Amino acid sequence: HEPSPGIAHTIARKNILELQPYRCARDDYSDGVLLDANENAFGPTSLPSKNLDPYDNSQVLERYPDPYQIALKELYAKYRGHGLTPANIFVGVGSDEAIDLLMRIFCQPGQDEILITPPTYGMYKVCAKVNDVAINSVPLTEDFDLRIPEMLSAVSDRTKLLFICSPGNPTCKAIPLEEIEKVAAATSQYKGIVVVDEAYVDFSSKGTAIELIQKYPNVVVLQTLSKAFGLAGIRCGFCLGAPDVIQLMNNVKAPYNVNSLTSEVAMNAMSSIQTLEKNIAGILEQRAIVAKKLEELDFVQKVYPSDANFLLFRVADKANALYKTMADAGVVTRFRGSEIHCNECIRVTIGTPEENEKFLELLQKTWKDLSA
Repeated sequence: HEPSPGIAHTIARKNILELQPYRCARDDYSDGVLLDANENAFGPTSLPSKNLDPYDNSQVLERYPDPYQIALKELYAKYRGHGLTPANIFVGVGSDEAIDLLMRIFCQPGQDEILITPPTYGMYKVCAKVNDVAINSVPLTEDFDLRIPEMLSAVSDRTKLLFICSPGNPTCKAIPLEEIEKVAAATSQYKGIVVVDEAYVDFSSKGTAIELIQKYPNVVVLQTLSKAFGLAGIRCGFCLGAPDVIQLMNNVKAPYNVNSLTSEVAMNAMSSIQTLEKNIAGILEQRAIVAKKLEELDFVQKVYPSDANFLLFRVADKANALYKTMADAGVVTRFRGSEIHCNECIRVTIGTPEENEKFLELLQKTWKDLSA
């Protein structure tokens, strides 16, 4: 329910008034079997310590947290390797904060632009709109590969950020590092920054663009604890890149952007890598099972190969009705049919074995009901 227009409408920026906000999964459904937000249903890799009984204020919560999260950065650098140091790492409120900061730092409102490769993560567009930054789109191929010659001829001096989501959302496809490197190396054609969004990298066997950071100062990599680490609730993400880029991000961010409870859980997670690996293995095993079962259904026309913790699949028709009917019956997926190359497609997060069974059962029952 929208409030009636008041003072905000008389003085807010035009691009903000026109903004179509990002719809997150929880806007639509918040209970049932939730296979819509690409969370890790196998559970968290870390938990906060106890509270007042027995009294434990090891977090010294009456004090502000470390504004630069040095202890967490050291642990994360050690975990990711590739010669990273704290100077290469920005810690933010999910990777969404980093996306917004990069636009605020590098894009002149009303003048500069970003390049995106749809179908892709919706927040790049929303952030650009908020910051009054133009959006240049070069869609992926139908097989969800980059069209590098087209991308490089589409950029101009005003293109400051080029976003590559790998593994992609909703495509679930990892872009090979040599393809990303081609874009990074083309500095005579593209002078801006290549932003590689790796939210789902831990489910992929194709490697990480962190490998490119030391060689290409124009590459930054976004990562998060929301997916493989199973910590979507603590809102913690990272931007990894050249020290001068990271320094600007630190200069622009809010003073104490990451709270003490978040950093405590994040640091604990760095010593729970065994749990992380066990959960990833469980998800990958389930991914193969669910993909195989979907492929056996006559009304499923295509199951896309996946490098992530979710699957994208195409049904013969009625994808939106299928999604909606299933969600109302307690199993929530995401309809992706309105995105380019994704007609009649549904995206489903890999859940626990029980959740996946429920999903497959309800999918078949709902298809039968809708076809009757």
